[in-house]
Amino acid sequence: MHHISIEQQNLTHTSRFIMLGLSAYPQLQSTFFTLFLLIYLMALLGNLLIITIIRADARLHTPMYFFLGNLATLDICCTSSIVPKMLEILMSESKSISFSSCITQLFFLSSAISTEVLLLTLMAFDRYVAICLPLHYTSIMNMKLCITTVVVIWFCGLVNATTHTSLITRLSFFGKIALDHFFCEIPPILKVSSSDTYINDIVILLADIFLGMFSFFLTCMSYMCILYSIVKISSAANKRKAFHTCTSHLLVVALFYGGIIYTYVRPALNASGDKDKFVSVIYAIVSPVLNPIIYSLRNQEVKSALTQILSIKIFSSRI
Repeated sequence: MHHISIEQQNLTHTSRFIMLGLSAYPQLQSTFFTLFLLIYLMALLGNLLIITIIRADARLHTPMYFFLGNLATLDICCTSSIVPKMLEILMSESKSISFSSCITQLFFLSSAISTEVLLLTLMAFDRYVAICLPLHYTSIMNMKLCITTVVVIWFCGLVNATTHTSLITRLSFFGKIALDHFFCEIPPILKVSSSDTYINDIVILLADIFLGMFSFFLTCMSYMCILYSIVKISSAANKRKAFHTCTSHLLVVALFYGGIIYTYVRPALNASGDKDKFVSVIYAIVSPVLNPIIYSLRNQEVKSALTQILSIKIFSSRI
């Protein structure tokens, strides 16, 4: 028995996962490679631009843009943890990823996503205070509180990711196992394990309820209060502008949370479907492209700061 357990442990740590996410379309491998590369570059450049603008312009050193800078950082972490490896797998013959690489990818992805869930809730609350309680905004959303809160939610994201990955490393995987997915994610990995995943499923469900559903509820409540305040605005032009901004934010939030809830709650409830991997792409790859556009680049203050920075650069180069 001792010999068998050692052999199983070795197989657990030396197995490779074969990624079958796009293998059904061999003639489109180059097209998918180009598409995902473009999306990744857009997400990377867009979020780096946001971080640069916020750091460069002192007028943007406020709680709202502090949160936006953190969101951009998380989006870079999220896409960088999965897309480069996806591109490598697309161009490889084996279409495989080692167990250790898969767990590492899973850790950084889970950490970024769970932190972003909490950050979006905090950002919604920030907008609620700014619009619904403007006279108390400075006292409530002071920078010391914002920094402390952000540190806490980053820590919570790391704890959540550590918990899930630690539980997965205790499972058994034998030989080369096929994952019908684009990248390493918890539900498809649990599906191919030869061990009992009951504890994993319970932990996922609990995390999804407290991190996902509860945060989504708080975020929606904040935006509902904001929309109610917007309705009472007398100026039609200001009302349209504020309403358009909030609905755009709600769309991004709905896509992000909807994808997470769909991906993580359904497997824990013993449900599955072929659409799971495509839904994962929405919140893990598409959302990081939309976030800088919706939250920042359409913002007049950000565009003004970008114009000023470009003007200074052009003027300096001419001198």
